[in-house]
Amino acid sequence: GLTSVEDASSGDVQSYFLDGIKYLEKITPAEYAGKLKAFTYPTELEPMLGLAEASPGLVYHDQPPFSFNLSYRTRIGNDLDGTDLGYRIHILYNIVANPDSYAMETFADPTTPTEFSWSLTGFPPVPAAKGFRPTVHISVDTLRIDEETLQSIEDILYGTETTDPWLPTIDEIRDLFETYGSLIIVDNGDGTWTAIDSANEYITMLDSTTFRIANADAEFIDATTYTISTTIPDP
Repeated sequence: GLTSVEDASSGDVQSYFLDGIKYLEKITPAEYAGKLKAFTYPTELEPMLGLAEASPGLVYHDQPPFSFNLSYRTRIGNDLDGTDLGYRIHILYNIVANPDSYAMETFADPTTPTEFSWSLTGFPPVPAAKGFRPTVHISVDTLRIDEETLQSIEDILYGTETTDPWLPTIDEIRDLFETYGSLIIVDNGDGTWTAIDSANEYITMLDSTTFRIANADAEFIDATTYTISTTIPDP
């Protein structure tokens, strides 16, 4: 049901004058703002919008909303390939959606569906990416990265036949760009871990539930217990 996502981020320019002559312009970096439009949305979004189900079928409105993360894609085109040239993957972190007003009208012929819209704001994840100003919005240009890194990112975002989708942090996205060919181990913090093998050089599925990890950095504790860590190949 998603129809559009508008990016309304804008900075501010402050000019300074001395004796009527401009001598300095100070640019304030932009803060994220946007607008989301859709004809419908999944019920999982309702708590983020301030709708709380007190009992099956009973919904309380105007409750405190929650922040959430959002990923969407935009197409890249040219005069030869049209919109099939490529696409850009966008990820928004810690977004808060404030519903815009909408009207419920009586039936008419023809019937026009009601379009929902929300004003978006957000606050950057902490800590910020090293060397960069904190940001809510990152994007991946599919025309400028290798196919293996893109496949790794999409396998994470959209899941595979054997793994569930999950949203990586900004640093984890950066690591995928910088450590292609590495085996990356992510501690999920709940007693489970995720292994990212972007080059398909370390992990081999032996059957639908059994796998083998080869050539990884591991510290053996005893005959059946070991600690495995991120493995970066020699340059």
